[in-house]
Amino acid sequence: MKLVFYFINLLITIQVSFAREIWVGKGMTYTSIKAAIAASNAYDTIHINKGLYKEGNIQITKPLTLIGHDWPEIDGEKKYEIFTIKADGVLIKGLRIQHSGYASLDDPGGIKILESRNVVIEQNWLYDNFFGVYVQYSQKCIIRQNKIEAFGKQEQEIGNGIHAWKSDSLLIDGNYIKGHRDGIYFEFVNYSNIQKNHSFGNIRYGLHFMFSNNDIYSENEFQSNGSGVAVMYSRSVNMMNNVFRENWGDAAYGLLLKEISDGYITGNQFHKNTVGIFMEGTNRMQVHKNQFHYNGWGMKIQANCMDNEIQKNNFVANTFDVSTNGSTVLNKFNGNYWDKYSGYDLNKDGIGDVPFRPLTMFGVLVEKVPAAMLLFRSFMVLLLDQSEKVFPTLTPDQFIDPSPSMKLIKA
Repeated sequence: MKLVFYFINLLITIQVSFAREIWVGKGMTYTSIKAAIAASNAYDTIHINKGLYKEGNIQITKPLTLIGHDWPEIDGEKKYEIFTIKADGVLIKGLRIQHSGYASLDDPGGIKILESRNVVIEQNWLYDNFFGVYVQYSQKCIIRQNKIEAFGKQEQEIGNGIHAWKSDSLLIDGNYIKGHRDGIYFEFVNYSNIQKNHSFGNIRYGLHFMFSNNDIYSENEFQSNGSGVAVMYSRSVNMMNNVFRENWGDAAYGLLLKEISDGYITGNQFHKNTVGIFMEGTNRMQVHKNQFHYNGWGMKIQANCMDNEIQKNNFVANTFDVSTNGSTVLNKFNGNYWDKYSGYDLNKDGIGDVPFRPLTMFGVLVEKVPAAMLLFRSFMVLLLDQSEKVFPTLTPDQFIDPSPSMKLIKA
């Protein structure tokens, strides 16, 4: 077996050593990208000079490198899928890929990667395409430092910026994504990493997981989307050091968790969202050292959530810190900082000497009767909330943080 691999590697090395440089553009041997690809051999590099290339349905079926110089424009004329990759080891870099066709059945886009490995899409500008980059049945692909921009107004009129389906070991790194249905969409995608992306102004979600396990997303920013991030029907998804900012709307969340278990949410910032984190059917999640600032609700935890640990987070200037629609306490709060805490610390150990009740009576009332928000900040509501803290009647008696921090917790 080792001998077989040796000869395979030797063959690839020989092919690479004979690879050619092919130039495309005005005054060159080839003026068409399709013609250059047809004339190329495996492992050749195709250089594309500045210009407008009205070409679509460009098929890449062998390992090639395509490099643009001075942003050549590859234009699908609103009719075609532009690039379709069906080969391992392809690199596309430095192109402006624009105006793909629009169709809801075959999902055309700027670049589609099918049943391929080790494909790299980097430093391209994908402009006004139905889907930006579409990945299906592929492994170990990298989508890095691309600008992916569209102008969708309704969900059914536009696809996703980066769409991945039934793939694994992907790296989505440093992309700017705007104006799509979902900025990034994962379905049945495992063991992948999403990092340092800026997903802004997308119609539905900045990032959307479905049935995807053992993934990490970190150091991303999700701003002004319909909702920031949705993680659904997944497990072991870790969410670290992200920023969820200004995701406002009647049903908008910084982070929506639905039927998810066994993951970490740590070091994130939830700032000016309708709801920082909404949890439904969420179990065994570790929510540690996050910042909840100026949200409508810091967290909404539905009654079917259990065994979640909410520890050492900062809750500052939220309208409601925590809300729930249940009466049973199945989750653990401990050691968080609450700006609404008015207790004392006689022994000066930095921990409040009396527990904090983050759930207010008015919060429970609003959960059941949303129209009650009209009474917000009234004297009667303030009086009832204070009396509820002393003699709990509507809020669960054990819904407490037993060791509230007296000072903001350092990240």
